[in-house]
Amino acid sequence: MNVVYFLVQNTLPVAIPLLLTALGGMFSERSGVINLALEGIMLFGAFFGCLTTYYIGSAMNPQLVLIIALLVAALAGAIYSLALSFAAVNMKADQTIVGTAMNMLVPAMVLLISKMFFMSDGITTSVNLYIQKIPLLGDIPVIGQLFFQKTYLTVYIGIAVLVIAQILLYKTKFGLRLRACGEHPQAADSVGINVYRMRYAGVTISGILGGLGGFAYAVGIMDGNCNGHTGVAGFGFLALAVMIFGQWKPIRILLAALFFAFLRQLSNSVMLIPFLYNLNIPKVVYSILPYVATMVVLAFTSKKSRAPKAEGIPYDKGSR
Repeated sequence: MNVVYFLVQNTLPVAIPLLLTALGGMFSERSGVINLALEGIMLFGAFFGCLTTYYIGSAMNPQLVLIIALLVAALAGAIYSLALSFAAVNMKADQTIVGTAMNMLVPAMVLLISKMFFMSDGITTSVNLYIQKIPLLGDIPVIGQLFFQKTYLTVYIGIAVLVIAQILLYKTKFGLRLRACGEHPQAADSVGINVYRMRYAGVTISGILGGLGGFAYAVGIMDGNCNGHTGVAGFGFLALAVMIFGQWKPIRILLAALFFAFLRQLSNSVMLIPFLYNLNIPKVVYSILPYVATMVVLAFTSKKSRAPKAEGIPYDKGSR
């Protein structure tokens, strides 16, 4: 039973950054803009979130610090995503190239600032953002031990964002208009929907969630730290795979995020599972398992993927 507790309590903090970032990518692509810059947006949000934690960490309650840092990370992600919005919507640039350039810029920026002001490769914080046990809920047998002990506030925020995303996308006029812009922008424009504005909104939401996902990664996996060399360890690209595997649908994206996070946690659980330990397989094999699984899953599911029809295509009012 201890193995189950360990897996659940350590899988959720890994799944949440993937979930948040993949949901962000979903909003962007549903509006018609491919967001390959998720890796850079995650690191950008993680850096400013950790910077906030570093400066105000000892001044107030750690969980309040976490909330403030999350807001800063979300704002940072939104601001950085405007570069993609402007290039893709106003300049009609190649979205793949713009996203790649944005991914390359952030690690260099983080390293430069960290070297200049902290004489290191990143930011190291000393604030304990961990929740040992949530009162009352943590005392519930089994469920309390699994979900309300030894965890992070980011887990519950991620679940709340999932619910909001599901409602926003399928139960509101905004969601309907966003999806219309990603499927047939000319038809959307013909009924009075501002395609440019909706695409800006989709990419901005993507930036907000990507920034949240980046700081959630820094909190749940890096103990509140950010490093320019390691970045977010490819989680932005893995989130893209999670989004595709989840078919651009929130609930499926959650399941895909849990699947890949579980595979990642196996590398940390080998010593606790006698069957896996006795196989004498090098730990590095388990470490690369999520990325190998990503390639295998995409290879078998890509033919059946149903991406938004107009994603990646710059909108031109004069085209029909």
